[in-house]
Amino acid sequence: MDYLYLVVGLIGLFFGGEALVRGSVGIARRMAIPPLLIGLTVVGFGTSTPELLVSVDAAWRGVPDIALGNIVGSNIFNVLGILGVTALIAPIPVASRFLTFDLPVMIAVSLVLTALLLTRPVIGRGVGVAMLAGYVAYVWAAQG
Repeated sequence: MDYLYLVVGLIGLFFGGEALVRGSVGIARRMAIPPLLIGLTVVGFGTSTPELLVSVDAAWRGVPDIALGNIVGSNIFNVLGILGVTALIAPIPVASRFLTFDLPVMIAVSLVLTALLLTRPVIGRGVGVAMLAGYVAYVWAAQG
């Protein structure tokens, strides 16, 4: 019976992801918003909401290691697993903007997180506000 839940869940994830991508593309076309911006905001936030809920729940329950493991594990899987499987299905053209802007930002954010984790016993509200502000700044800069 547990396998049935797994299969139904995977099917639900597939169709939910399909609806998210179709809806996002539709929004981008109707509002003349660049697809990259839609990916950074609507798709990025929509696909990360379950991770956010797990991390918030873990923090409230007093198990922050789950939240941290969720973030790190998800990012590793996104870069290696999802990108790898996608590239197996079809080649992924890489725009020069990705190499000159998005990739350096991703690397810098990863280095900042690494430095924070190595130097701070606790990541508090101030750092959380700074991280959210950094995300807003990134999305704003990505528009131009």
